[in-house]
Formats: sequence, structure tokens, C-alpha cells
Amino acid sequence: MTRFTEFELEYLASPGRLGRLATVDADGAPQNSPVGHRYNPDTGTIDIYGHQMGASRKFRNLATNDRVALVVDDLASMQPWTVRGMEIRGRAEALTDQPVPAGLSAEVIRIHPELVFTWGVDPGAPGMQSRRVGG
Repeated sequence: MTRFTEFELEYLASPGRLGRLATVDADGAPQNSPVGHRYNPDTGTIDIYGHQMGASRKFRNLATNDRVALVVDDLASMQPWTVRGMEIRGRAEALTDQPVPAGLSAEVIRIHPELVFTWGVDPGAPGMQSRRVGG
């Protein structure tokens, strides 16, 4: 159930990549949080883990609005200026009692991708690319 290209999966799995997860609270106020992330090949989703995830605002926001956007990007080079990254938009679940890596809380935010934007991730696809992957 791969919703991502080989280049996208490689980029997402690169060490040290942080993402920023945007959620919206019950009053419509946006919130953006730095997060770690992992592609889950069994579900075709992006899973967000953390310490005390269940107590976080981003986790609570999903109770009233499941729409999210995750941006993972970096600066590949300053000379020449080269940026690359991905934005994954979709719906998310706030899951509890999940098997997680040691030291993390048992809550997971699971993103079901619907729309993917990429820039500079695929060397054969210059500029920004976008496509629907689910929904």
C-alpha cells in the first residue's frame, strides 16, 4: 500500500529529518509543532510518536478536527541555493495503546495521506510536484 515514490520514501527515512505538524484546535486556531515521523509500510501512513504525546495539544486537537499537514524539508545546499522537501496533507487519527519504540508514550498520531507536494526530492522532477494519493 505504498502511496509514496521511492525517492519520497528515501527522503522521509533520511536520518535527522524533523517535520512540522500543523493541526487546528476547536476554535479554529492553527498550531504547528516540530515532530519526528516514520513511514508505516503496513498501513501506508505516516506515524508521529513522542514523549507524552497523549498530553500534547496537537494530539488533543485531533478530537475536533482531523485535518493535518506535515512538512519535512531541508536546505540541501547554500551554493547554489537548493531546497527540498515534502508536504503531506490528509486526515489523522489520535491512537492510544500502540506499540512504540522504547521510551515513547503509547499514543500515536497516524496521518492518512491525501495530497503530497514535493520539491527537490526527485532529481528527475524539477520544481514543485503535487498529486492526490488517497482520500
